[in-house]
Amino acid sequence: MRFFSALMPRETRFFALFNRHAAFVAEGGRAVAEMVRDYADEEKRRRLVEKIGEIERSADKVTYETVSLLHTTFITPFDRDDIHRLITRMDDVMDYIESAAIAVMLYELTEMTEPARQLADVLVRSTESVAIAVGGLRTIKHSQVILEACIEVNRLENEGDEILRAALADLFRGATDPLLVLKWKEVYDALENATDRCEDVANIIEGVVLEHA
Repeated sequence: MRFFSALMPRETRFFALFNRHAAFVAEGGRAVAEMVRDYADEEKRRRLVEKIGEIERSADKVTYETVSLLHTTFITPFDRDDIHRLITRMDDVMDYIESAAIAVMLYELTEMTEPARQLADVLVRSTESVAIAVGGLRTIKHSQVILEACIEVNRLENEGDEILRAALADLFRGATDPLLVLKWKEVYDALENATDRCEDVANIIEGVVLEHA
């Protein structure tokens, strides 16, 4: 059976879908970082939240296309479960990016904090590294580039954890308004959770590379 499978053409459209989704995730990361960086510009902030929503919906469509293709493809480029986990974890990243943007607008926070900017910056670098790793999957022979990108994502996740811990400590230490604390905690958690999901994506890709390289 393995010999027969080796002779069958493998569906290559998956790689194009992965790349499209990864590009949306990176675009969403840059948009949320721009939003927190230029927070004083209310009109720009509103446009960026709308843009992030549009990106999220576009990413959802790619996820749907990928899952649909998975159900109709006999021979896949790599394990079906890994394909499904990869696309859904990337979708989770975009979902958390949108959650962070919506929380900022919904709670009408009057000014941005430095930890939020730092978490958004880590997220941008993480999503861009994810895009590099995903882009290498079509030709796994360049596995070193992929693995280096995955290692960077893991490093950035640790950096994000440290920023979040320090931010929450400061938040609770100087708390005067419990409701404001809860609002900021939700924003911080969403940004850091997006980075966490980037690490999940990197771990899936690393497993695929190590299995097939």
